[in-house]
Amino acid sequence: MNTKAEITQNWLPRYTGRPLEEFGEYILLTNFYNYVDYFAKKFEVPIFGEGKAMQTATYDNMTIINFGMGSPNAATVMDLLSSIMPKACLFLGKCGALKSKFALGDLILPIAAVRGEGTSDDYFPNEVPALPAFALQKAVSTTIRDMSQDYWTGTVYTTNRRVWEHDQEFKDYLKEIRVEAIDMETATIFSVGHYNKIRTGALLLVSDRPMEPDGVKTEMSDLHITKNYVETHIEIGVNSLRQLINNGLTIKHLKF
Repeated sequence: MNTKAEITQNWLPRYTGRPLEEFGEYILLTNFYNYVDYFAKKFEVPIFGEGKAMQTATYDNMTIINFGMGSPNAATVMDLLSSIMPKACLFLGKCGALKSKFALGDLILPIAAVRGEGTSDDYFPNEVPALPAFALQKAVSTTIRDMSQDYWTGTVYTTNRRVWEHDQEFKDYLKEIRVEAIDMETATIFSVGHYNKIRTGALLLVSDRPMEPDGVKTEMSDLHITKNYVETHIEIGVNSLRQLINNGLTIKHLKF
């Protein structure tokens, strides 16, 4: 295999157990197996990839993919998706809120992401911003309001460092740059999606408030988030992609 296309066409089925022709044209990305499980049970479709690196389920031209945690995995899945060139790719992730105005279970619709993870440096110079496809974020915004929900917007900081909550110097830095939330995938998905000419967006669910000692995520607090908010998170993602599918809308807004 000498070309990127040859590699990704071989590796996407290898990582997921799903043939290329069985992927939908619209993709939901997550890093949680229970998101795929909920989707599969709701639409009564099988899960592919049990025992493999990534699990998927497909229904009505939509495929949900659990790609795992962290920016290297996020870059990998965006590179692999270049083999099928989806029409839209929406990330349903969790994030830590960095300001006291946020409550657990709040939704954040990021307008940009700070590339603090390092992975995206292999794709673009530092000065290139990590931005979503505006029209995709607009579709998500409309869906949220149609479902009588609300959301925050702003910039998210993406890091490749999992354990940082004890580091006061880093926390002071996050305050200084005035970002709203922190996660480990969003900037990578935006950047590598743009590199591969795939339109991406994200909707983040606030799962913890790590700037506060009693706000750091625990097993119990994460179970609370899953029980009370994950279903709505997935429903918004599905309905947002349906809005694009049913209305035949294009979300291409950039010339690559």
